[in-house]
Order: sequence, then C-alpha cells, then structure tokens
Amino acid sequence: MKFKNRLIQAFACLCVFLSCFYSPAGAGAAQTTIPSRDKAMQIAVSANGVDVVYVLNDSTAARELYAQLPMTIEVENYGGIEKIFYPPKKLATSDTPLVKSAKNGTLAYYAPWGDVVMFYDRFGAASGLYELGHAISGAEHIRNLSGTIQIGIVTD
Repeated sequence: MKFKNRLIQAFACLCVFLSCFYSPAGAGAAQTTIPSRDKAMQIAVSANGVDVVYVLNDSTAARELYAQLPMTIEVENYGGIEKIFYPPKKLATSDTPLVKSAKNGTLAYYAPWGDVVMFYDRFGAASGLYELGHAISGAEHIRNLSGTIQIGIVTD
C-alpha cells in the first residue's frame, strides 16, 4: 500500500510538472498575442537611415498587424502615391473602419490583396481599404522608403 501511495504521489507531481509546459494550441504551435486596448500602439518603419512612426487605431486589423511585429520585409512603390508591403498573415477587418480620405501619412490595409499601404500622397477611398492608423512623425520620408524595411514596436 505504501508503494502504491508513493507511486500516485509521484504521478501527481509529474502531472503538475508537465502542466507547466502544456500549450492549449498544441506543442510547438506558434501563438499570436493580440495586445490589450489599454495603451496606444505605436510602430516604427525604418529604412535607409530614416524612421516613420505610426500610431495605430484600436481595430482588430491594427492589433493583428502589431502582433506580427517585429518584421523585416520588402516594400514596393505602387501607383506613385503609396508604398506597400505584404505582412506574413492576412488581417481580420471585422471592426476596422474604412478609409474615408487617405492622405500623406495614412496607414491602411487593402483586404482584397492583403497588403499594408503607407500613403505619401492624397488618394481618397476605395472598397476594401481599411484604416490602421496615421504617421505621427517622419511622414515626409514615406516617399523615399525602398528595398528592405524593418517594422517594430515603439516602446516608452
């Protein structure tokens, strides 16, 4: 009986120990953490020795982009008014406002193509173009972004 009780205690200890390493998403699964709504989300886009800092809105799409950072990615010029890049994962747009009038510094997500758009000139609106935020510094540098860019979270 003593042996049986010790065996049960050892098994219980092992279970408690292993539960410390258990992940509900499955072992080795990547988990995405969506940031809380308590603090303004700011990101910095860096390339060619300059930074553009954006403050993101409180939408699901903005929080999902934020959760994918940091990232190093290629940026492309598109249409002579914007720079675009494709985040690794598409963004959900359930509560994300549509862009009413894009201008220099508007950060948006074009859902039909799955690309993030950094406007450096006026555009207006389009179906499927969702607002993520706006530049709070460095908007004058968006036009000159090229090649590989780094995007990271701005911390206090």
